[in-house]
Amino acid sequence: MKKILFVFGTRPEAIKMAPLVHELQNRKKQFSVKICVTAQHRSMLDDVLKIFRIVPDYDLNIMKDAQSLEHITELVMRKVTPVLKSFKPDMVLVHGDTSTTFVTALAAFYQRIPVGHVEAGLRSYDYNNPFPEEANRRLTDDLSSLHFAATMIGKENLIAENISEKNIYITGNTVIDALKWAVMRPHVFENKELRAFFGKIMLDPDSQVVLVTAHRRENFGKPMENVCRALKSVADKYKNVRIIYPVHLNPNVQNPVNRILGKHPRVLLLPPLNYLDFSCLMERATFIVTDSGGLQEEAPSLGKPVLVLRKVTERPEAVAASTAKVIGTDYARVVKEISQLITNDSLYTKMANAVNPYGDGKAAARTADAILHYFGSGKRPKDFTPN
Repeated sequence: MKKILFVFGTRPEAIKMAPLVHELQNRKKQFSVKICVTAQHRSMLDDVLKIFRIVPDYDLNIMKDAQSLEHITELVMRKVTPVLKSFKPDMVLVHGDTSTTFVTALAAFYQRIPVGHVEAGLRSYDYNNPFPEEANRRLTDDLSSLHFAATMIGKENLIAENISEKNIYITGNTVIDALKWAVMRPHVFENKELRAFFGKIMLDPDSQVVLVTAHRRENFGKPMENVCRALKSVADKYKNVRIIYPVHLNPNVQNPVNRILGKHPRVLLLPPLNYLDFSCLMERATFIVTDSGGLQEEAPSLGKPVLVLRKVTERPEAVAASTAKVIGTDYARVVKEISQLITNDSLYTKMANAVNPYGDGKAAARTADAILHYFGSGKRPKDFTPN
């Protein structure tokens, strides 16, 4: 039996790790599992833990208001190290590209504990986009012994950096496992405004719902204002379009969004939604406009086109499959691209019907099998390939 320690700290990490946590916990004869959360994002993390019924064994509770990268880095290193020394896991599992992920990988390296990196191999090759995530994931890959790439491109990126192919497994993305679980559940929106909104819009079959999320550091300031002005112009022009925007709590997002969009009758601004509400909102939306990385993976599995508010993306598979398009944050470009998806049926159909390159809902099982194979137990699992 192998002792496995999960370490994560943010809402996206928790969502993507949840299927793997349950998969390993269900294999009681093969794995002894403990969970450590840094709570880099406190309330948003707690929401996901509750939904997926995950109870941490260690809660480092590091979050504070207006926390800096230096604060996160110093506290994670100081607080996760005693956990590693106490539990003495055979492997530490981290996810993606947060500061929690990188610092935990470094701490485990210092303790000579192998690290397994879930969602390894993503690359934008621009340290400033996204910042600091591009550095975090590249450094984490360098420190990891086992790499779970979601796609072939991720594997190719790792091989190009001289990481041994034998330690790379293409698993698909666990976020698809989580999303399939969420949308298959009977669900009534907990958010009252959202419940009322869809109660009314069901009476108007011609309505289109544009789901927006934008919160990245590199979009603070002028880029965020450009996006908000573009959304206002779209809402002004198209009377059958409704924009729903769950707004991140960061003041750098709240201030321009509320100032520019706050009083528009066809824009619904909401607080951050719980995972089940948000997943069901994605399913009901016409298309998605976002600077999020995770939504570029989730939306294709629901047949939703994605317009990406970034200069570059580390997820080129969706762009190659024509389900996503990188549009940046220029005001005129954002207005143009959203308008085309609203008015051009053939473009919409092409993007909505593209093959999902990211997963089939079995990534957690492949990852568990890969861990066993790494430790010399069982056959190497077959790599995920899109249908």
